[in-house]
Amino acid sequence: MKVFLDTSVLIAASDVADARHARSFSLLATAQPATTACGVHSLAEAYSVLSRLPGGKARRPEYASFLVDQILTRLAVYSLSPEEYSETIRKAASKSLAGGIIFDALLLACARKSQAESIYTWNEKHFRMVAPDLADRILTP
Repeated sequence: MKVFLDTSVLIAASDVADARHARSFSLLATAQPATTACGVHSLAEAYSVLSRLPGGKARRPEYASFLVDQILTRLAVYSLSPEEYSETIRKAASKSLAGGIIFDALLLACARKSQAESIYTWNEKHFRMVAPDLADRILTP
């Protein structure tokens, strides 16, 4: 079974103070590249968020980088070709989706490419808006 983890799950798994940590961490702790994937954009997004968490919880950049390296050891990472990137943007535009939701669309394109049977996110609403055809695969941890 192929599982795809959204950045929101990776962030929660890396932050013990997050109320969603335990449920997210259990997915990451059992992940293996043969069965679990994420999108390449999630690596930069995880680094960005982890190195600037509010409330004094921000990780030093070196530690945030280390956490990203740990993600790489546990997950297969999928990227899009320039053509797939452009196609995803065109599809979002055709649905009148604007702003940051494009990042969800790009991650969902990576999930499709990985042939994920389950897509875990803490942002179900936006994921289902972008890909209603995948609604039965979009889950919270």
